[in-house]
Amino acid sequence: MKQTWRWFGPKDLVSIDDMLQADVEGVVSALHHVPTGAVWSPEDIARRQAVIGTMTDGAPSGLKWDVVESLPVSEDIKRQSGPWREHIANWKTSMRHLRAAGIEVICYNFMPILDWTRTDLSYRLPNGATCMRFDAIDFAAFDLFLLERAGAKESYAPDIMEKARERFAGMSDARKAELSGNVVFGLPGAAEAMSMDDVKTHLAHYDKISPERLRQHLVDFLAEVSPLAEEIGMRLCCHPDDPPFPLLGLPRIMSTEADYRAVIEAVDIPANGITLCTGSLGARADNDLPGMMDRLGGRVHFLHLRNVALEERHLGGSFHEAAHLQGNTDMVAMIASILAEEARRKAAGRPDWNIPFRPDHGQNILDDLNRGGQPGYPAIGRLKGLAELRGIMTALAHPRAGAAQ
Repeated sequence: MKQTWRWFGPKDLVSIDDMLQADVEGVVSALHHVPTGAVWSPEDIARRQAVIGTMTDGAPSGLKWDVVESLPVSEDIKRQSGPWREHIANWKTSMRHLRAAGIEVICYNFMPILDWTRTDLSYRLPNGATCMRFDAIDFAAFDLFLLERAGAKESYAPDIMEKARERFAGMSDARKAELSGNVVFGLPGAAEAMSMDDVKTHLAHYDKISPERLRQHLVDFLAEVSPLAEEIGMRLCCHPDDPPFPLLGLPRIMSTEADYRAVIEAVDIPANGITLCTGSLGARADNDLPGMMDRLGGRVHFLHLRNVALEERHLGGSFHEAAHLQGNTDMVAMIASILAEEARRKAAGRPDWNIPFRPDHGQNILDDLNRGGQPGYPAIGRLKGLAELRGIMTALAHPRAGAAQ
């Protein structure tokens, strides 16, 4: 398992030096300043690689840009509207430029409009740490009474609507503004920042797009880009929906093992693969993550290891970002499945046997609480998570572990 770390570029408050001190082995980054749909130039890629390769004092860091997260898929591609064919052509050109620079893995997602959704970005836990949280009632209040989405009333059970009405009635103006900002925050570091009007406009564009149609658009996209990826030695991996259930009336198509299997079988090319995110998929109680790794692991090209605590077991319920070993996912079983997949790949002679992973998200602890970094990406919280994951990896890889089993 190759230990990597997500870095948002020169404006990231976590530095290259910090990553080195965390003993990471590679970097996950993206050119967030390039508009979605545009080509990533060789010059921009080289500049990012040079920065990653240099410490604050100018000394070589020894780190390399291993995984792109994300090369954005435009809304036009997802809807097959406007200049979507041009955007696919540009995506393929960017892929060629990245491969020429020595990068082999691209993570992307096919979520309409928002890359992830939370109602709280700094939810306080009993121990004083903060984390990101999805509160189902707060989200319903946003949808029903702040966004006032057409058709929202049909999306919620009567008891949820009544709880949302009561919650909204007790909200201060400051909390309403905070909630709206949190829901539309999207991906930290993204090139675009969306207003409420932007969200309404985008939602209207998806009125007639069903889950089946969106999945076909994903298959069409992959049918264009995957053969080239296979030809040039690039691995593509789709990130799951976050959270993995319907929101705002939008179609969700990458939320379960069945969703991934359908897309893999539709474009059955090894380059077409999976970003297995235990946090996103773990927000559904019915997702068996170690089993998914066992069954689909041959197509897993990238891993996000994090944990969520389900506050309710039903689909669409509240959850928060837990410490890496404290949520609902059995991380020991998960890593055992990953190591077993790597052993199978080594035995088969696959050059990609060492699967890159990163400790995804993290709670704000200690000095993180005053640093003001990207929500979900604190330095110390992620370091704690990485240390915990390393402990599992080391224990399971030890010869005595196999003998004990």
